[in-house]
Amino acid sequence: QSGLSHQLVAQWITDGSDPILSSAVSALSQLPLTPNGVQGSNAPTAVMEIVSYFNPEKRTAVNIVPGLIAIILTMTMVLFTSAAVVREREQGNMEFLITTPMQPLELMLGKIIPYIAVGCIQTSIILGLGHVLFAVPLPTHWVSLVIVTLLFILASLTLGLIISTRAATQLQAMQMTVFILLPSILLSGFMFPYAAMPKAAQWLAEILPATHYVRMIRAVVLRDAHWWSLSYDVIYLTCFTLVGLLLATLRFKKRLD
Repeated sequence: QSGLSHQLVAQWITDGSDPILSSAVSALSQLPLTPNGVQGSNAPTAVMEIVSYFNPEKRTAVNIVPGLIAIILTMTMVLFTSAAVVREREQGNMEFLITTPMQPLELMLGKIIPYIAVGCIQTSIILGLGHVLFAVPLPTHWVSLVIVTLLFILASLTLGLIISTRAATQLQAMQMTVFILLPSILLSGFMFPYAAMPKAAQWLAEILPATHYVRMIRAVVLRDAHWWSLSYDVIYLTCFTLVGLLLATLRFKKRLD
């Protein structure tokens, strides 16, 4: 092919659901290359072809909108429940709760169940607006979307309950919520690629429920992934919810004593 001005030497297959990674590969493919063993001014230019799956147009909106769901749910769900127990104490209802036959676990469940519907409505609104305004594709597997979203909502509400049993006032609960929200925005992969972060930041990010949900919601919405193919993140959020609910229950029971 010495008579050709361009020669295909490689092909990159990228995940188009991550525009940052795709952009980096596109920039790398523009580097001037010359095929091995061919020299001189008439040497053909080596070309690397890029095949982008799931987001061939490389639109940022299809990557931002699903991640935005995780951030909004983190902010609202944790904030709602972080002041749940503290509010009862400040309003003078704690003594009434102590005298009732209600068990601590029942109280914890009662604090989070009403907000599950709120979280589902928020997810529906964001996905609907994203589809109408930015042509973000709607998921084909709705069951997978519901499962991963419910797991994240429960994990976020449980995290708020842990903060609520730790904080002394509602203002303190809101301040502690900010310390959860900021790492969730910066480290979950919503703003920066997860693989590009230092190892220490990745370890911290793995603790946050938002990191796991960002991976799952993007996989479900953009790649039509089934929930059972995301077993690692599903198991982590399930264990996080159970352990967090147990800790919140034990801390509240200890305060009753």
